Amino acid sequence: MKTKIIKIDKDNINSDLIIDAVNIIKNSGLVAFPTETVYGLGANGFDENAAKKIFAAKGRPEDNPLILHVYSVEQVEELVEEIPDIAKKCMEEFWPGPLTILLPKSDKVPNIITAGLDTVAIRMPENKIALELIKMSNVPIAAPSANISGRPSPTSVKHVIDDLMDKVDMIVDGGETGVGLESTVLDLSGDLPMILRPGGVTKEDLQKIIPNVTIDFAIIKEDANIIPKSPGQKYRHYAPKSEMLVFSGDIDKITDAIMAKTKEYMAIGKRVGVICTDETKEIYKDGLIISMGSRRNNETIARNLFNTLRLFDEENVDIILAEGVEPSHLGIAIMNRMMKAAGGRIIKV
Repeated sequence: MKTKIIKIDKDNINSDLIIDAVNIIKNSGLVAFPTETVYGLGANGFDENAAKKIFAAKGRPEDNPLILHVYSVEQVEELVEEIPDIAKKCMEEFWPGPLTILLPKSDKVPNIITAGLDTVAIRMPENKIALELIKMSNVPIAAPSANISGRPSPTSVKHVIDDLMDKVDMIVDGGETGVGLESTVLDLSGDLPMILRPGGVTKEDLQKIIPNVTIDFAIIKEDANIIPKSPGQKYRHYAPKSEMLVFSGDIDKITDAIMAKTKEYMAIGKRVGVICTDETKEIYKDGLIISMGSRRNNETIARNLFNTLRLFDEENVDIILAEGVEPSHLGIAIMNRMMKAAGGRIIKV
């Protein structure tokens, strides 16, 4: 398969270029496209054969459900049994945006999309290219992140090309993404509203509308026996090619521990990468050092995290030692991704 790459300005969308992508979607093909979170790998959400191509291109296990992307609340109605009032309030407040809502599915949604579960994950992206693609295709678009399964999610078209060139029909270059982390997944299918995956919409944001919302314990615990209710709960995710350790605790103790570990690994000939922040970058003297941004700005850290992991891959480091962040607000989502990338290896200092 030869992949066609097109560039579209999200603020001045070329309808002729979008039509090419729409035709691919309508003909059971695959299109990688930008959203405000990460790049997605899209196919017709009603087409079982097209969905199978997503799993094949990514090397993604078929027991890991997909998110359906829509351009309107009305489009949701055919995908679910009903839209409860609390879901409508969340849609009004956070859509379009980085919030995925889990609801009991209708019979119209193929089982391959939901991995055989009776719930479906749905969101309305904020990116104008994504919305126009969905609207013109006139079908919900199933789209996990546009990367090889398990790799760091793609926040630029370069990442997509690195992973999926000649494995998909088209890649739409819409520039870098904004949020940098996948959407928050909110389960509204039962009696207790629960966050199954943290993201750009935080627990604190949701509590303004749903005071009793909770966070699934699986978010902060590695467990191979977890049965996933949403994308991102099973299997190692976001992982660099090298081994990774995350350090959490007081920042002074974190820097001391990372410096000690760096010397230890370098003494046995390992090439070490250090993920730090602007406030600590000058402290480190050894290893390849990359800052994700200021510790006072989690939005910047979130935006830079996956790109930082991929930069270390390009440098062929043997081990990555990463500073953790405070696990509150957006920091919960950042630490969730770091934990997944490190295979659960977090060192508390």
